[in-house]
Amino acid sequence: MKELGFGLMRLPLLDEDDKASIDIERLCNMVDTFLTSGCRHFDTAYNYHGEMSEAAFKEAVAKRYPRDRFTVTDKMPMFQVEEEAELEQIFNEQLERCGVDYFDYYWLHSLNEKSIEKSHRFSAFEFIDKKKQNGKIRHTGFSFHDTAEVLDKTLALHPELDYVQLQINYLDWEDDEIQSRACYETAVKHGKRIMVMEPVKGGSLAVLPPKAEEIFRAYHPESSAASWAIRYAASLENVDHVLSGMSDEVQLLDNIKTMTDFKPLTDEEREVINQALMTIRDSRAIDCTRCYYCVPGCPVNIVIPDYFTAYNDYRLFGEMMRFSSFNKVKNLMSKYGKPSECIACGACEEICPQHLPIIDLLEQIAGEMEAEVS
Repeated sequence: MKELGFGLMRLPLLDEDDKASIDIERLCNMVDTFLTSGCRHFDTAYNYHGEMSEAAFKEAVAKRYPRDRFTVTDKMPMFQVEEEAELEQIFNEQLERCGVDYFDYYWLHSLNEKSIEKSHRFSAFEFIDKKKQNGKIRHTGFSFHDTAEVLDKTLALHPELDYVQLQINYLDWEDDEIQSRACYETAVKHGKRIMVMEPVKGGSLAVLPPKAEEIFRAYHPESSAASWAIRYAASLENVDHVLSGMSDEVQLLDNIKTMTDFKPLTDEEREVINQALMTIRDSRAIDCTRCYYCVPGCPVNIVIPDYFTAYNDYRLFGEMMRFSSFNKVKNLMSKYGKPSECIACGACEEICPQHLPIIDLLEQIAGEMEAEVS
């Protein structure tokens, strides 16, 4: 049984410049549609939407539906935890924020080699296992952004864990940095079930270069580009849930349609994806998923993902998007730090799940776009 999960990290906003301004009324309507369709899983985290995602879940789901109508994943923000005592404090705060007595799934959030070392130092794995024994967590695991080798060592040390949440999509499957295939195979080797995050790579596989779009439309005229990406992830045998950060009703209905009476990809369809993939790789500039993990720690307040989006639009669609892309950069520069103001502290690169060379990319954007709009 493959489940669609409602990722609560790219929700509809009242003010597009304020990530904490979640449109609760609209979210409630989307939640109603989601649950009425037979879906039931939600995914949130401590830091999503300026730390307002959990509260939004409480208002839209926990307050409005009985506990047996939904399941929810929350996560311990190990990249923010500075001492062991904070684990208990944050966990209890999350229960209150979400309006629940227990979590169906609970992860250590966005682990890499450095945060895994911290998790061991603070006994975080033991902490979530104890909460499981006490009935406050039903299933334990972690979301992961590092190499398959690091994953292998971690799972060997922690056979008690139930799940791994992995970034899997057809663009990252063979990527040397993300290592989606290798990480998936490692998790399977250790007998873990898998939740997929970023199946549409932050929406970048929903809006494709025209040539790639044409390849998909020629084979399935009625299917969206996003549906191909969702099906790719859900077709993997050991995947239970595919999470999608849905920002509007169109995305929601499309994902529900894709996962209802789910049909795995055929070999012929996989070849269609491979053809489109070659076109996409030739066109993409920056593989940013707009997770915004990099923004809170930026000392000069550069909204890195928004600059990357403007740059990608310009590079992917050329003159067709030139005016809107450059205008967006100009507006961003009037409100936030400029790309040229980056002090190269490296805080963003340390936390980036995609391992992007953010410092160099900001310098590139400053040279190609900032100078022209200044």
